[in-house]
Amino acid sequence: MRGMRHTDVVDQVDWRSLKQLVPYLLEFRGRIVLALLCLIAAKLASVGLPFILKHIVDQLNEDNAVIIVPLALLIAYGMVRFANVLFGELRDTLFGRVTERAMRRVGHQVFRHLHSLDLAYHLNRRTGGVSRDIERGVAGISFLMRFMVFNIVPTFIEIGMIAVLLFWNYSVWFAVIVLVSVVAYVGFSVVATEWRTATVRAMNQAESQSSTRAVDSLLNFETVKYFNNEAFEAARYDDNLADWEQARRRNRLTLFGLNGGQSMIIACAATAAMVLAAYRVSVGAMSIGDFVLINALMMQIFVPLNFLGFVYREMKGAMANIDAMFALLRVDSAVQDSEGAPDLQVQRGEIRFSKVAFHYHADRPILKGISFTVPARQKVAIVGGSGSGKSTIMKLLFRFYDLNAGQIWIDGQDISEVTQDSLRRAISVVPQDTVLFNASIYENIHYGNVNASREQVCEAIRMAYLDEFIAQLPEGENTQVGERGLKLSGGEKQRVAIARAILKQPKIMVFDEATSSLDSRSEQRILAAMQRVRGSYTSLVIAHRLSTIVDADQIIVLDQGEIIETGTHDQLLANKGAYAAAWRLQNSELA
Repeated sequence: MRGMRHTDVVDQVDWRSLKQLVPYLLEFRGRIVLALLCLIAAKLASVGLPFILKHIVDQLNEDNAVIIVPLALLIAYGMVRFANVLFGELRDTLFGRVTERAMRRVGHQVFRHLHSLDLAYHLNRRTGGVSRDIERGVAGISFLMRFMVFNIVPTFIEIGMIAVLLFWNYSVWFAVIVLVSVVAYVGFSVVATEWRTATVRAMNQAESQSSTRAVDSLLNFETVKYFNNEAFEAARYDDNLADWEQARRRNRLTLFGLNGGQSMIIACAATAAMVLAAYRVSVGAMSIGDFVLINALMMQIFVPLNFLGFVYREMKGAMANIDAMFALLRVDSAVQDSEGAPDLQVQRGEIRFSKVAFHYHADRPILKGISFTVPARQKVAIVGGSGSGKSTIMKLLFRFYDLNAGQIWIDGQDISEVTQDSLRRAISVVPQDTVLFNASIYENIHYGNVNASREQVCEAIRMAYLDEFIAQLPEGENTQVGERGLKLSGGEKQRVAIARAILKQPKIMVFDEATSSLDSRSEQRILAAMQRVRGSYTSLVIAHRLSTIVDADQIIVLDQGEIIETGTHDQLLANKGAYAAAWRLQNSELA
């Protein structure tokens, strides 16, 4: 399932997805039973209405009709009609709670599952398309539960009752007309709907693609503006909309054919029944009331049957949408906890890499059996050129990926054998590309520990040297940072990220080139302040600017996935190797 594209899942509807809905419905068993009772009562009232109407017409047609009798029947007719509507509304109200809770539970489960998937899935997914799959899937549950469970089955029950009553009270030919027309209608609807399923699928795919294009473009609007590509993006979006328009046109034409065929079947059946009824009235075998009854019953059959055609058409689309959403639940994460995995117990925070090898693609190794130790409460820096594997080390430590070979230990515990949740609770990461939520500065910092007190948040702000900056803002800590934090500068965003990491109070702190947007003095002040964070921690710094790691207890130099040098800043300069050459180069650039 790992390579599945979200648009592939609608190629074939998986009806087994219905079974996955059952547990969500059983939460309100009592409501379901009451809704079924209301359904039965509504159908009994619905079938009884034409018979009351027949007696009213027959009474009014008699020369010696007593006004009291038809009046009583009229009152009964009104009460039964009201009962039909009332029980229908009660049914919808009772079952509405069941449907809404199922939608909530499924949507929540899919959302949690998406967050549990590994980094590789999220790097390959298309946010807009996945979002539309979830939205359409949840809406599909509402449609399926409301109309299939409480309309399709009851409609067939009602048709069966009417066919039996017509056969019993009048003629077998009325029952034959009803059954033949129903079979013809259902058969035509199924065949025609299957025929046009491809157009519905193409329309949904085109809609997902246009949504994905719009979301992707808007999320990267800065890049669009940097390269003056507004017109290019608009043209690409219009191309997607053109595909969507074409798919909608084909869908509309096939729908016209389906509706036309269904209407013809209904018209032929209703005409045949009326002709037969009129003939029997003319020969004295039936009364005018019976003619009205037949007409009312035929209308009562074909109105819901016509609606049944709509329900079936939409049900196919709803099932495709539900299956697309449940397909997200069937995507397995490549990184999973072993059964019964214990929590990581971190006391000191020592990190040890032992012969770690890793590749994203087999033909391009990233790390080639590296080994090193980060002693507890020490600061170790990792440097190297682009593509040397520096950031990959952070991702492996955080267990975004599993190793191809080797082991990573924290305080003597293999991180592949403990729960991911406990591992990530012990580590704070200040990433290279800081992305903030579209909320206030305070809320973004508080996100580092949602249970932290206001005093702890303020302390983290002070330790990250954000207090002076916040004091200059008109709205202070309540200042909104904008989409992805774009209202703040790079350095300001990174200070917010550092404050957020401090608030987590971890045993291990990882900086993935996180101070690249700060001037050296500010960076040194922040790193020095973090040494005073409550609870000592181990610091792993992935650095590009060598001036920021001169105080590191140990520096590891990577080149093409291998460790080529280790030592302190002074030792590496004395070695006159790759580190010393990089140091001279950076200093000459600053001169």
